[in-house]
Order: sequence, then C-alpha cells, then structure tokens
Amino acid sequence: MLREIKPKNARSKRALEKKAPQVHENPRTTLFLRGTSSSQILQLAMIDLIALKRPFATKFTKKNEIHPFESATSLEFFSEKNDASLLVFGHHSKKRPHSLTFVRCFDHKVLDMLELYIDPESFRTLSQFKNTKCAVGLKPLIAFSGTPFESPTQTKYTLAKSLLLDFFRGQEAGTVDVEGLQYMVHISAGEEVEGEPAPQIHLRVYLIKTKRSGQKLPRVEVEEMGPRIDFRVGREKMPEEAAWKEALKKPKGLEPKTKKNIETDIIGDKVGRIHVGKQDFGNLQTRKIKGLKRTRGEIDGDDETLLDEEDTEEGTSPKRERR
Repeated sequence: MLREIKPKNARSKRALEKKAPQVHENPRTTLFLRGTSSSQILQLAMIDLIALKRPFATKFTKKNEIHPFESATSLEFFSEKNDASLLVFGHHSKKRPHSLTFVRCFDHKVLDMLELYIDPESFRTLSQFKNTKCAVGLKPLIAFSGTPFESPTQTKYTLAKSLLLDFFRGQEAGTVDVEGLQYMVHISAGEEVEGEPAPQIHLRVYLIKTKRSGQKLPRVEVEEMGPRIDFRVGREKMPEEAAWKEALKKPKGLEPKTKKNIETDIIGDKVGRIHVGKQDFGNLQTRKIKGLKRTRGEIDGDDETLLDEEDTEEGTSPKRERR
C-alpha cells in the first residue's frame, strides 16, 4: 500500500495540491546541474541555454557527484524537490568531453535521457554575435530539418527531436501575437551513411526581422542571434513502454465531448444530420400566381377524365351521355 501524506496545515495542503496531477499542467521547468568536473565551454553553453529558457529555468552552482546512466536516484530527488520535469546535467571527462545530458521525468521518475557532446571548434556563444537579443519569455518558432528526425522507428535522433522540442516549447498558449514571434530555433542533421560517423545535430538560433516590401505582406529576414552549437550523439536511455503509455494519457477534462450526428467529410467540412417529424403537405400554403390559376371548365374536364379512367379499369366501356 502506498503511504498517503496527510497535510498538517493549510500551507502544506496547498503545496501538495500544487504538486498533484492537474488537468492543465504548469510550464516545464528545467533544472541545470553540473558534475564534479566541468569545462569552460560547457559552462558557457549552459549559460546560453538558460538565457533562452528563462523564466522557466533553475541553475545549481554546486558540484554534484552524479552518474545519470548508472544511478538516477539523485536526479529524481532534485526533480521532485524543485518540481522540475526537465533536467540538463553537464559533465566533462577525457572519455566524454563537454557532455550535456538531457533528462525528462514523468511523475518525478526518469522517463528517458540522451547524452550530447558539444563540438568546441564550431561553438559560438550568445555574446559573440553583436546584435539585439529577443525579449525574455517569448515563444520561439521551432524547425527541424533532416531525414534522421523523421525515422518511423525510435532512434537517438527521434529522441533528440522530442527532448529538444519539450525543452524549447515554453508556456502553452491558445493564440500568439505576430509581434511576439521574434526568434526561431532551427535544428538540423545530415544524412546517415553506412561506414561513416553519425551525423551531427546543428543548433542555430535566428532573429526574425520584418521589413517594408511595398506590398501588404512584409519582407521577412533572419539574422543569427546565437548560440551556435554542434552536438555529437552519445548514450541514450529509451522510455519503457508501460511508462511511455502512461505519460501519453490525456486527462478526461481535455478530451472534447463527442456530438451525435455530426461528422467531418473528406474535404474537412462539418456535416450534420437533422431528424424532423412527419410533415403534412396537405395544408401547405404555396405561392399564388395568376398564370397558374385554372378555370372552371378545366376543373370539370379533369373530373370527367378521372371518371373515364376508373370505368376503364373496372372492365366496362364508357357510356355516352344523352342530351
């Protein structure tokens, strides 16, 4: 049996209700940690990622003796203590230089993680690009380019796409102002070729600028804002099937209610079926037009024709009327 925690006062009750599962979850908070040894490149990269992630980012400065792929107990403790569903752990060693480990948790348990190695030769910080920066808290446009991200089977690149998409997603919003789209995150990877090293993942961030075009629509240009990071793919931990299925469940409050007799056709139009009662057309009032009005003689002629047809059906010949 699971131990049920009973709150002792109103403050602890509110804290437990805040941590409990909700229909509309709060934005994903990312916790940045560092290992026992770290490099200057690794620290600069983490500072730039925090700048892009603000205000949903928390950084720990102390060194932590953690080995994520050997034991994830400490990461789960930090996740529950700080209510963070994403963690980024930086560690540097001779065997795995400039390593960033992206960890995703569900119910404060490690769901999956991926290790990425920073290429120090192509690395450029946010401050090395001398231009204006985007405002804090804006939602970015996210684009992925490359066939490795579209693989039908689960690979390291599909895992990287899912993790990076959750990392840069930010706060959910029903509508977004066009003026708020100020920057774009572009993530690309080359083709996978047998016998050659795995392709790198290229992370680029661009500013979006609109200029006059002389027409109704403005001319859109992009300018690199930084940081510029190239990753090599390292170790990975795929999610377990049962935990992944549980994490993808939608609460009942978010599922739209089904409406009867309403369907959507192939084109995408909404088609409805209406049930009405039996209609009596005998008393239906139609439009009266003078040209369609029949005279008295036409009405009598129609009656005689109906009588002649009834006599013929009974097998008797019609009789002539004597005058």
